Amino acid sequence: MTLAFDEEGAREIERVYATPDIVRQRAEVLALLAPRPGERILDVGSGPGFLLEDLAAAVGPDGAARGIDPSPAMNALAARRAGALPAVTLALGTAESLPYPDGDLDAVVSTQVYEYVPDIPKAFAELHRVVRPGGRVLLLDTDWDSVVWHVADRARHARVMAAWDEHLVHPHLPAVWARHLADAGFRVTAQAAVPLLNPGLDEDTYSALIARTIAQYVANRRGLTVADAEAWLADVRGGDYFFSMNRFCVLAVRE
Repeated sequence: MTLAFDEEGAREIERVYATPDIVRQRAEVLALLAPRPGERILDVGSGPGFLLEDLAAAVGPDGAARGIDPSPAMNALAARRAGALPAVTLALGTAESLPYPDGDLDAVVSTQVYEYVPDIPKAFAELHRVVRPGGRVLLLDTDWDSVVWHVADRARHARVMAAWDEHLVHPHLPAVWARHLADAGFRVTAQAAVPLLNPGLDEDTYSALIARTIAQYVANRRGLTVADAEAWLADVRGGDYFFSMNRFCVLAVRE
């Protein structure tokens, strides 16, 4: 059962995406994608529109920054943030069925989306269809085995993280996406790690915010009670706070 992004959930994601951690992540994504003026670029799972706003600035008025998301609440946030920019258009839809013509795009970018997509071969085939020959795709997702969180109760922490894995379909997608992209007709040109490090407790960080989301999600899953979830949250927030996680990028070119 994946996360549902209703209005409250969308606002929480917006807050997470505004943290310095994710601002730095977006800068790394943009540097790898290297958008150019006049390009037509799609953001799959554009969420609250932060990256879409940056893409619009990069491609300029002669380009196109297109956003697609299955959540009306997310699209509403993106419209408020970037909808008035001349390059921006928004649509409702999913990664497995992109409402764009064949070869219509110079590039596609997507962050924290494909790990939620059930049918990766179908979704990557859609990327190949909508990107022009020689166009590029940049994906960023997480391998949740990369999380390091200092806790006193390691056994409970392992149970919590195992329950949290259920919020997505592919908790270890970066390990296999090169094969799936090659099968879809792409040539992988680069892969990179994007670390998130919070060596102290700060409420305006990715880990402080996501910890609350995790605690809410895992309660009453896999035998974890609400009390277990609250105890885990107190554990990660207490004592010597330390959090680290790797996200991974892959850059590929359509053959």
